[in-house]
Amino acid sequence: MVDSVVPSGGGKLQTAGFWHLFAGIIMVILGLYIWFNPVASLLGLALYIGIAFIVVGAGYFLASFSFQSGWYLAVGLLDILVGVILVANLGVTAATLPIIIALWCLAVGVAQLATSFQLKKLELPWGWTMGTGILGVLFAFMILIFPTIGAVTITTLMGIYVVLYGAFAIAEYVYAPKN
Repeated sequence: MVDSVVPSGGGKLQTAGFWHLFAGIIMVILGLYIWFNPVASLLGLALYIGIAFIVVGAGYFLASFSFQSGWYLAVGLLDILVGVILVANLGVTAATLPIIIALWCLAVGVAQLATSFQLKKLELPWGWTMGTGILGVLFAFMILIFPTIGAVTITTLMGIYVVLYGAFAIAEYVYAPKN
């Protein structure tokens, strides 16, 4: 039985301990909560996005002084303003989040379609890029037509990710060499 793992550079390699298992269990529970409470999860995501805009805006605002950039100053102030609006109106933010994501999917899908045509002209593999672009455009229109599907999809994917993250953390603990 191996008591410890020694990496090639010397020293003792840490393996997954009890806290790893504990964090994995918490993540699985959180993921299940997200699945069964999509509205609260969407509001939480809306809050997170609003705070992210404020933090990024503050970064641009501060960078504007270092770079003496009026553009950074404008973007920073705009991001801070948008972040405050998003945080102050969480219900509106959560309700419009599917539309925002749909527009993002549409933009990325169109870019992938355009890229696939460029790849085809260069005689490079292009089919997967075109397929992904078509799926992105279709997904965007599906969300725009049925925004509720977008909200459910967002929270379902969040829940799946968090549950899988927790499950992998638990698996790391179970299969890690014990000291």
